[in-house]
Amino acid sequence: MIFWILGAAIVGSTIAAVFLIWRTWIVPWRRVEQLINEVGRGKQPRTFLIEGGKEAQRVSVGLERILRRQRELDHEIGQRESGQRAILSAMHDGLLVVDGQRRLALVNRAFCDLFEIGEDSLGAPLLESVRNPAVERIVGETLLQRKPSRGELIIGRREFQMTSVPMGNDNGQLAGAVVLFHDITELKRADEIRRDFVANVSHELRTPLSILRGYIETMLDDPKMPRAECARILEVMDQHSKRLGLLANDLLTLAQLESGSSTLIVSEIDLLRFFTDLVRDWQKEFSSKRLKVRVNVADDCPSLSADEARLREVFDNLLDNAVKYSNKNAEIRLGAERRGNTVVLSVSDDGIGISAQDLPRIFERFYRVDKARSRELGGTGLGLSIVKHIAQLHGGSVEAESEPSKGATIRLIFPGGSSVRLPETG
Repeated sequence: MIFWILGAAIVGSTIAAVFLIWRTWIVPWRRVEQLINEVGRGKQPRTFLIEGGKEAQRVSVGLERILRRQRELDHEIGQRESGQRAILSAMHDGLLVVDGQRRLALVNRAFCDLFEIGEDSLGAPLLESVRNPAVERIVGETLLQRKPSRGELIIGRREFQMTSVPMGNDNGQLAGAVVLFHDITELKRADEIRRDFVANVSHELRTPLSILRGYIETMLDDPKMPRAECARILEVMDQHSKRLGLLANDLLTLAQLESGSSTLIVSEIDLLRFFTDLVRDWQKEFSSKRLKVRVNVADDCPSLSADEARLREVFDNLLDNAVKYSNKNAEIRLGAERRGNTVVLSVSDDGIGISAQDLPRIFERFYRVDKARSRELGGTGLGLSIVKHIAQLHGGSVEAESEPSKGATIRLIFPGGSSVRLPETG
């Protein structure tokens, strides 16, 4: 009996010991293994509390700290990636990063739009994705020579300057290249306009100066020239000197307007009174070609807040063109009306008109529809450009409407009326 009792006690103790070991070591470590798997998958365990030995509990506390730190790092990485995406999206220039094997490592939206590829092209070979030999050549030069390379690229009607810079890693080894695509279309256009402007100014100055110099030499070579011939030559010289004066004045005016240093002296202008004074001052020119002038200011048209001297300069240029290109006994119309929140002023004539091909360019400097006739009539080719700049200085715009042989209408669109005050600019 005693042996049975002793045996039962030993068996019970063994079972208790096994249960204690199972509860203290086996169950907690299985739970630790479960926690490790959940943390490894990025999941949030319901609890890190583990019943069992202190070692297992310390491990669970460590896992909780690891998960918390991992979440903090993920948040920091997410913020950095979000900031990077925002910066790349805000860039107007195309950005491309390739690795050492010429695979796409990073691109921005501007680059994807430029080459019509998706942002999921990362990892693809450069030439396979972009399919542009010029890009491949620039990147190849950078990776081969390990120094920056530059080139130009034409896509459609746009021109781009490519700048490729080698990219190294911490060990000093070449890791790839960073390529920037900068749109230089407007810069090229501005440079072309500058060259055309210089060429046009030179041409406009050369003609009257050559004539003046030729006549001066003629008079010096023949001091006994008949009085009638001398008078004729002096008259021609006077005309060309006046042309030079007009050109110089228009160039100075245009330079001042484009410099941004012009100051507007804004006042309220009664348009009916303004047009009446204008017609009175131009009556001699109108009478010379027997032109009729009609003024139409709409009843609901408000007064205009503008610089009256500048506005007078605009209409002097417009009326000068209208008189020059109108036939005798024709009509010139001056108008003013409200159009929404704007005031529209216009000058219309029944003259030779402008072709659809020339119409978009008439506000360019020195652009003439009929070059021979314009020079014959004494135009400098800058009048409409001055009109456009004065309108823009007031925050307005210009537009033109015309058909050949049916006259032309030039409109100036100014913001607001008497209730809107334009700020003075300097």
